[in-house]
Amino acid sequence: MKKIIHTIINRYKTTLLFSGLLLIFAIPFTGCGIYTMNDVSINYDSVKTIKLFTIENKASYVNPQLSPKLYEKLSQKFVNSTKLTRTNNDDAHYQITATITGYNPSQTVGISAQQATTNRLTVSVHVVLKKTLENKTEEFDVTRNADFSANLSLQQAEGQLLDELVRNLTDEIFNHIFSNW
Repeated sequence: MKKIIHTIINRYKTTLLFSGLLLIFAIPFTGCGIYTMNDVSINYDSVKTIKLFTIENKASYVNPQLSPKLYEKLSQKFVNSTKLTRTNNDDAHYQITATITGYNPSQTVGISAQQATTNRLTVSVHVVLKKTLENKTEEFDVTRNADFSANLSLQQAEGQLLDELVRNLTDEIFNHIFSNW
């Protein structure tokens, strides 16, 4: 029995040694105040809370599903991709206000044999980011397009395009805020 245990220990000695050294060298880096995940850089020593205001829709054509879907997707992205706590308090460290400013279908993006084959839906969002700890406000605009068949009406295409547009807008807004785009 002693011989079997001795053989097992000798066999895994290198692995145990490597694991121990890795652990010793990794411990000093676990207390870092800046957390980075997928190029997201947040100083969690100071920034701890985020508030997302209801997204207003001021586009000339209003899709009633767009604003709540974008709000929900952004909220999920903040919770799932950061360690920030969502709050409704007015003293949140990051305060985000977004307004849908454009929802515009355009015709004849693609033409084949003198007929329109592709139309495009363009959605624009204006975002205001207030960083209360730095007493700083940033504003930026995000625009996303989605093409759809000219054989479909806008109402038919919206059902197919809305999730894709919301996902793309969410990613771009998130990246702009947390990845210094």
